[in-house]
Amino acid sequence: MSSQAIPATRPSTTPFRDRGAMLLLVPALAVFVLIFAAPLIDLALESFRQFVPGRIGSAPDSPFVLDNYRELASPSFLGVLVETFRISLAASLVGMIIAFPIGYGIVRRFSRRGRVACIGLMIMLVLLSMLVRTYALELTFGSVGIARPLLTALGVAPTSRWYIETLVGAGLLHAVIPISVLTLIGTVQNLDPRLIDAAQSLGAPVWRAHLDITLPRSLPALISAFLVSLTFSISAFVIPMVLGKGRVLFISNVIYNRFSDVSNYPSGAAVSITMLILTLCVVYLVSLAQHGGRKRA
Repeated sequence: MSSQAIPATRPSTTPFRDRGAMLLLVPALAVFVLIFAAPLIDLALESFRQFVPGRIGSAPDSPFVLDNYRELASPSFLGVLVETFRISLAASLVGMIIAFPIGYGIVRRFSRRGRVACIGLMIMLVLLSMLVRTYALELTFGSVGIARPLLTALGVAPTSRWYIETLVGAGLLHAVIPISVLTLIGTVQNLDPRLIDAAQSLGAPVWRAHLDITLPRSLPALISAFLVSLTFSISAFVIPMVLGKGRVLFISNVIYNRFSDVSNYPSGAAVSITMLILTLCVVYLVSLAQHGGRKRA
């Protein structure tokens, strides 16, 4: 028989470690429930309450009804919804198209000091107050802006609806382009420039090399920048309120009017929940399409 001693087995401490990790998560989960989950649940419950005219919000013991959601099928609300997504999609796509060359140029064409200065400028634009930049656009391109004589000379009416929609889109671009540039810089920096050099050495023109190499490898970052820009644009409030002049409304303005002007909390809650669900569906569909594209690739 072997005289070797059998080492004693030590009790596993994994359950205690898991329990300790869960205890560390309790404060974070409590803050999440208190700040995020509880208000959303309260908002969802309020959306099914019945509004009583003449009072603020719903009655305390009002029954659950679907009238607030039936009202959203009206042509006026559907028009605002379509307008919100139409302008937001256009601004997000244009912003992504503009931001990618800017991000690529910052990484590949600028010196180290130039890159630091440009990134600092983009961060400053992101942190700049939305109210300040919105009124700056209004003072420049609005109906009484300093560019009005030039617009009048070109035959453009600053009070026309298409011009107001374009001005709202420009306000969204002013916000989403710096965000998209900062989102894309990291991806462009991780691209190997030798791939472009190799493609050009094999006879491919510059545009074809970027089309076949740079864009496919940057596609995940482009989709991420698009989703961030779209989420911001859909939820924009100050830009359509100031630049829209009451003729271009976003869903956020409708929600504000329901809560603030008429004190119809159930209707405002129903609009908010509907917008939240639609936004999540759009993000999910875009992410699903991106995942399908990766699998096919």
